[in-house]
Amino acid sequence: MILLLLGVSIVTFLLMCASPLDPLQTNVGQAALGTMSQEQIAKLEAYWGTDTPPLERYIGWLGDVLHGDFGTSLLYRQPVLTVIGQRLAGSFWLLLSAWVISGVLGLTMGVIAGACRGRWPDKLIKGYCLLISSTPAFWLAILLLLVFAVWLGWFPIGLSVPVGMDAAAVTAADRLRHAVLPALTLSITGVANIALHTREKMIDVLESDYVLFARARGESEASIVLRHGLRNVALPAITLQFASVSEIIGGSVLVEQVFSYPGLGQAAVTAGLGSDLPLLLGITVVTAAIVFAGNLIADLLYGVVDPKIRKGAARG
Repeated sequence: MILLLLGVSIVTFLLMCASPLDPLQTNVGQAALGTMSQEQIAKLEAYWGTDTPPLERYIGWLGDVLHGDFGTSLLYRQPVLTVIGQRLAGSFWLLLSAWVISGVLGLTMGVIAGACRGRWPDKLIKGYCLLISSTPAFWLAILLLLVFAVWLGWFPIGLSVPVGMDAAAVTAADRLRHAVLPALTLSITGVANIALHTREKMIDVLESDYVLFARARGESEASIVLRHGLRNVALPAITLQFASVSEIIGGSVLVEQVFSYPGLGQAAVTAGLGSDLPLLLGITVVTAAIVFAGNLIADLLYGVVDPKIRKGAARG
C-alpha cells in the first residue's frame, strides 16, 4: 500500500507538471500580470512554486509528508489536511449512503437476474444495467436535476444546505434533502457493475453439481438460491462492493460539480483547475488510501465469510 500511494503521488505530480494551465495566468490573470513589476511576479512564482525545479518540489513535498505535513493549500490558505477534513465531512455521508444503496441493490438485482436466467426479470435487469453502465454520471446528474429539482421542485437545485440560512439553524433534514439527488445519482451508476457480475456468479452456482443434487433431493428454488446461491456469491459480492469505493469517489467528482455540492470531489476539481498542487496531491493520496483500505477490509472479511480461508490462513 505504501508503494502504491507513492506511485499515485508521483503520477499525480507528473500530470500536474504536464498541465497546460499556467498557475499565474489562471489565478491572477494575464491583464493583472502585465501591470506587475518583476519583483511582484517573482514573489508570485515563488508562492506557486513555478521557480523551483519539479524534482526538487516533489522531494520537498514528500519529505514534509513523511513528517505528517501535507503542506498548505495555495487557494484556501489553510493546511491541506484541514481542507480535506472539512470537505470529507461534507462528502462522507453522501458517499457512504450511495455505496450502501448501490451494493444492496446491485446484489439483489444480480441474484434475481441469475435465478431467473433467460426470463423477463433477467432481461429487464440486464438491459437496465447495460443502459446505466453506458450512461455518463454527469449526464444522469443533469437529468435528475432537471426533472426533480427544476420541473417538479421536489428537491433543491444544489448546495448541501439552504442558501442564506445560518449554520446553527440547519437541520439534519435539510442536509438529507440536499443530498438525496447526488446520492441517488451515485447509487444508480454504481449498481450496474455489481449486478452484472453477481448475475454471472449466480448462474455459475446454479449450474453446479451440488445444486443439481439439491434439486434432486427436492429442495425448492427459493431454498437453493438462499442456502447455496447467496453463500457462494458472498465472496465475489464483497470484492465488488469494496472495489466500488473507487467508482463512487471518482463519480462524486463530476456529480458534486453538477449539484454544486461542497465536498471532496468539488475541492479536487477546484485544486486541479487552480493549479493548487499541494491540495490536489493531498486529496489524491487520501482518497487512494481510502480505496486501498477498502480492499484490505475486503481481504479481512474473506476469512469471516468463508471458514476455509480462515483455517488456511491459520495453518499458514
